[in-house]
Amino acid sequence: MFEKILIANRGEIALRVIRACREMGIKSVAVHSTADADAMHVRMADESVCIGPAPSSESYLNKAAIISACEITGAQAVHPGYGFLSENASFAQALEDHGITFIGPSAEHIRIMGDKITAKETAKALGIPVVPGSDGGVPDFDTARRVAEGIGYPVIIKATAGGGGRGMKVARNAEELEIAFRTARSEAKAAFGNDEVYIEKYLQKPRHIEIQVFGDGKGRAVHLAERDCSLQRRHQKVFEEAPGPAITPKMRAEIGTICANAVAKINYIGAGTIEFLYEDGRFYFIEMNTRLQVEHPVTEYIFGVDLVREQIRVAAGLPMSFTQDELEINGHAIEVRINAEKIPNFSPCPGKVRMFHAPGGFGVRMDSALYSGYTIPPYYDSLIGKLIVHGRDRPEALARLKRALSELIIDGVDSSVPLFHMLLAEPDIQNGEYNIHWLEKWLAEQFG
Repeated sequence: MFEKILIANRGEIALRVIRACREMGIKSVAVHSTADADAMHVRMADESVCIGPAPSSESYLNKAAIISACEITGAQAVHPGYGFLSENASFAQALEDHGITFIGPSAEHIRIMGDKITAKETAKALGIPVVPGSDGGVPDFDTARRVAEGIGYPVIIKATAGGGGRGMKVARNAEELEIAFRTARSEAKAAFGNDEVYIEKYLQKPRHIEIQVFGDGKGRAVHLAERDCSLQRRHQKVFEEAPGPAITPKMRAEIGTICANAVAKINYIGAGTIEFLYEDGRFYFIEMNTRLQVEHPVTEYIFGVDLVREQIRVAAGLPMSFTQDELEINGHAIEVRINAEKIPNFSPCPGKVRMFHAPGGFGVRMDSALYSGYTIPPYYDSLIGKLIVHGRDRPEALARLKRALSELIIDGVDSSVPLFHMLLAEPDIQNGEYNIHWLEKWLAEQFG
């Protein structure tokens, strides 16, 4: 087992890893920018190293500085959390080249799944159902028109190197296709330095369902059921739950087995998530995230497992501590993402937190790096916390979430908490009857 792990991240996910390390008797090293000198993850870690100025490009994305921090502190492994360098194949390879363990999948698997076209081709070869679409990138508009006519409108154009909704446009007919195609390429070039796009069938009212998988790198893998992440704004998740309210046990077993078998075939190691659009009883592969997800706590709650601890164990060469037969769903869990944003325009709202009080009680978990007096810097993502609840069933989880939100105090900055109070009053949310377009439509109706 490792004696010391460096966490190449910040905020609540850095705290999450530090806590797992402490329970395992492993020393932790926090890295931080100058803007994060007073951050909670720096205070809680056994050691800390400043790796650069405030911009993430000069600190949390600075591979050389992170590797130097490992060498200075003697850290034997790096946990990347999510975001930043967590899905950067060259970073994983650089660590390996320096004799440092990357707590995650191999650089090869990160590279394969990081390219949307290669990922889709790989998924198809592994028996994972995919959305009808182009065979690889679409080089020009004439090709785009032929592909769209072949699969039928509406279609969606996506950047091959994309994510977060950038370089993604919908065309509902031939007239819209040319503008959508050119706009998607332009956005992709600006955001990712790569203007290659591909085309898929655009599903009308799908849900976003993701399957949590976990492999030991030696041909053994399991699935830990699904999460429903359909409530999204601009392709960003805001509310996640497990198990999915629209998924039956039979569907769960079938798609879970397909996903577990697929990652076992390629000797995948660690945590991964295979994301799907789900409509009319059918699953369509979107992408695979080769890292820990923001919403991993809902899976931990319903299975009673620590995914971060498990990541560390298999990275150290130990076997998984559970088998598929031992994984049984217990109850229902929901997570809401608390952002420092002003509602309804969702503009970032950094600043000083005058008071912070986390909710508690049975079945309530608050993952956050906030504290009273902390100043939220303007340089990073606006996520400031995740409120997770667990109940015996979905109605109990919803009631617990409502109660926990009423206890949560974040004074001094605006947050997205009021949004969730409003959402919980909606019958569609109470009944679990929503899809990936529901939230955008509701926001338009509420706020114009």
